[in-house]
Amino acid sequence: MDLKEPVAMTLLKPEPETMLDDLYNGKILAYAGNISHVGTLKNSQASADAISKLCGSRVSVDLVLSGQTVVEFAQRVKACALGQAAAGIVSENVIGATIDELQTAQKQLKGMLAGDGVTPDGRFENLKYLEPVKDHRSRHASTLLVLDALLDAANQIETGNGNIAAGAQSTETLNAPQAM
Repeated sequence: MDLKEPVAMTLLKPEPETMLDDLYNGKILAYAGNISHVGTLKNSQASADAISKLCGSRVSVDLVLSGQTVVEFAQRVKACALGQAAAGIVSENVIGATIDELQTAQKQLKGMLAGDGVTPDGRFENLKYLEPVKDHRSRHASTLLVLDALLDAANQIETGNGNIAAGAQSTETLNAPQAM
């Protein structure tokens, strides 16, 4: 009789080290450890949360727009390294970005993760460093959190459902990296 490895053991094998090395490469870890605009805004026009139901990662943002342009932004990131990396990348260039640029970045990131050959470009081109995530579908949601929250907040402002309408206020922004 030929003894084989039990099926349960085969299904529970960890991902090969090379896949994890690609996923958690130096660039991704550097962005994860260098998140800017951390904290809250005292007089944000809108606030929004985005949560990955799978892993519990969460990104909360406060936003102020002038017309269609981001003029103030703060975030609180309690996420895995991939969610932190995406928040770090977006936070480098979010001030001055337009709603169209944020929508394009979200669309391009989703496309790249889906493997359709799209690579983010423009203001948020460094999202391309998250390309190794495409092979890990269960981690896609956490990489999209910051853009999901930003666009939710922008939509609140555009529809008049933001913080100013509700009279909400929060504390001041702290510009120091925040670990999970």
